[in-house]
Amino acid sequence: MTEPTISAGSRTAILVGASTVTIWGMSSAERLKRQLERAGVKDVRANADGLDPQADALILRLDWAYEQRLIDALAIRPGACLVSGAEAVAANVPGASAQDAAGAVARGEMPQGTEELDSEGLGGSYNRKLRKREIAYLIPLSEETVGDVEERSFAGSYKGVTDFVTKFWWPRPARAVTKWCAERSISPNQVTYLGLFLMFLALFLFWNGNFLLGLIPAWIMTFLDTVDGKLARVTMTSSKFGDILDHGIDLIHPPFWWIAWIYGLPKAGFPVDYAALMVWTIIGGYVVQRILEGAFIRLWGFHMHVWRPFDSMFRLYTARRNPNLVILTLFTLVWRPDLGMAAVCIWIVLSLVVHAFQIVQGAVANRRAPLVSWLDA
Repeated sequence: MTEPTISAGSRTAILVGASTVTIWGMSSAERLKRQLERAGVKDVRANADGLDPQADALILRLDWAYEQRLIDALAIRPGACLVSGAEAVAANVPGASAQDAAGAVARGEMPQGTEELDSEGLGGSYNRKLRKREIAYLIPLSEETVGDVEERSFAGSYKGVTDFVTKFWWPRPARAVTKWCAERSISPNQVTYLGLFLMFLALFLFWNGNFLLGLIPAWIMTFLDTVDGKLARVTMTSSKFGDILDHGIDLIHPPFWWIAWIYGLPKAGFPVDYAALMVWTIIGGYVVQRILEGAFIRLWGFHMHVWRPFDSMFRLYTARRNPNLVILTLFTLVWRPDLGMAAVCIWIVLSLVVHAFQIVQGAVANRRAPLVSWLDA
């Protein structure tokens, strides 16, 4: 039976070839369908029957693995042909030539009238969303390469500019847990809900002065905070609700942890003479830091953490949840949680000074020339 005709100006995708390899628990076809849906292409077919001659047709081979940026770019670039070496892998052609183009791409040949583009030419070399310079991967898909595909797709889900715990400590264990969850169809939201429970458990334990015990669910929660986002990206199962839930928890809970820590100190035998000052330092520091970061984006259109190499380096250690948690853990291990919180408050103030200075430097530098991220230069 002939499939229904789509309207002119719409987009459809035709998957050619075959693959029996599974990636993160998904078949190649299922993974491509999810990627295409994220790119706004919901009509996915096995042939060109019924296409309007004026419609855009995306031809993609099933025996290749594509980074999402390539799918996104191909969907909005008519006449493009994605190649690897001399081999055609995907193309965006008019519906009128889709039948012939599908046959050509399936054979690894460029369809007539298309522009040859490699991965960098089509997808660029800077991932703005994840704040890192990286050429999108394009890998032939087989049993021998599936491990490389999963490794690259997992690495590609990581922000390039983040704190040192997330960047250096979590990737290896997070990949293993992400793989385990993906193969068992555990959703990112389920991981987030577990993290939410652990967040409240840590808050309760900190409030009651059980610092060493509370650090256990706190650290597990920060680890799961890495896993849920990576799971959503590699399985293409992110949702607006899940994104709001995850980022909402991340945005709100850190200052409550530190305030609970302060009120738990007397219960653990550590009277605090300046508890009110510490609480206001935490609240004020957290709010002002977010305002400064938002002001930088508002003024110059990108995060202050990706302006210069120094700014990206400082983001590794600035007074955010994970670096603060490291400070508290180190002091608690020698049973001085009071000094640990004092150190966190001092670090919050020093970080604010650096961020305020970044705003001033940005204003001065912008008088000479528009600000540009060093990753995007």
